[in-house]
Amino acid sequence: MFDCDSLKYDANGLVPAIAQDHRTGEVLMLAWMNAASLRKTLEEGRVTYWSRSRASFWTKGESSGHVQRLVEVRVDCDRDCLLLLVEQTGPACHTNRRSCFYTAIRDGAEVEIMAPSEA
Repeated sequence: MFDCDSLKYDANGLVPAIAQDHRTGEVLMLAWMNAASLRKTLEEGRVTYWSRSRASFWTKGESSGHVQRLVEVRVDCDRDCLLLLVEQTGPACHTNRRSCFYTAIRDGAEVEIMAPSEA
């Protein structure tokens, strides 16, 4: 059985968690988890992160309705990073974009490559 405490957490007890669309492979966002938020995610099937700014659980979509349903968790080879394969409802980014990675650096300049959703 998987043990959440077997991961290598940083000094604050956190591990980075990358959310990726399970169908398209699109990288949606990066956030942080602690052992408790990972347990909650595994138990409930809705992705719950640890908010560093609020020092509390943050279940994705709790206020926005842009829920992430967990499909699978993958652990990297060093056991210090997670890849969350998710089913994303609505935008993943708080800026109302599908992905938090909407800015590219091209020819030395920042270029916005994704507009906010209309809906």
